[in-house]
Amino acid sequence: MQSLVTTTFRDDVAVIQMDDGKANALSPAMLTGLAEGLELAASKARAVVLTGRAGRFSAGFDLKIMTSGADAARALVTAGCETVLRLYEHPQPVVVAATGHAIAGGAVLLLAGDLRLGAKGPYQVWLNEVAIGLPMPLFVSELARERLARERFVPSTLLARPCDPEQAVATGFLDAIVDEAALLDEACASAAKLAELPAKAYAVTKRSLREVLVNEVRATLNDDLDRVFAAFGR
Repeated sequence: MQSLVTTTFRDDVAVIQMDDGKANALSPAMLTGLAEGLELAASKARAVVLTGRAGRFSAGFDLKIMTSGADAARALVTAGCETVLRLYEHPQPVVVAATGHAIAGGAVLLLAGDLRLGAKGPYQVWLNEVAIGLPMPLFVSELARERLARERFVPSTLLARPCDPEQAVATGFLDAIVDEAALLDEACASAAKLAELPAKAYAVTKRSLREVLVNEVRATLNDDLDRVFAAFGR
């Protein structure tokens, strides 16, 4: 079976690529592959680039599992939350290169990156949880609160408004957009530049900036998912 996630290296940069041949849904196998890629990067690289396939970054949690029953859906969201937090607190610089649609959990992966670059093109970045009847989990809303422009926080979360790439920059999902053909090279160059910063200082500062949110999310996750799945689908 072809791996859904591959990790390759450009000098000191680990390139973690999601590609399931379709929408890059966050399935258990995809989440496991992401965790393994981050672990490999920590031991063999100095920075990380996370990317997708052409036209698709990630469509979020696997809908087949999300609609198969509350227990399976909750287990997937729990695993997804942990993967997002691992990305968010990864000690090395993390550049996310959005190759296309970043929906729901895909948009959350953007929020977890240190630097977020997107390809130019006709795609959407969208926290669609409310639109599909899923109360927004705390780990999503708190990452959005931290990373999104204040005036665009409510439209992007409660009102579930999608963004095109230019709007995604103004909103705070992305830091910049570049030509699709140059995206990976630009992401790797940016990651290599960040890797020139003193590694220890970067890691310690990153942890100090993010540990309050991370600890709060982990401490309240079970109660929060009780709230989410009590209302999901009603």
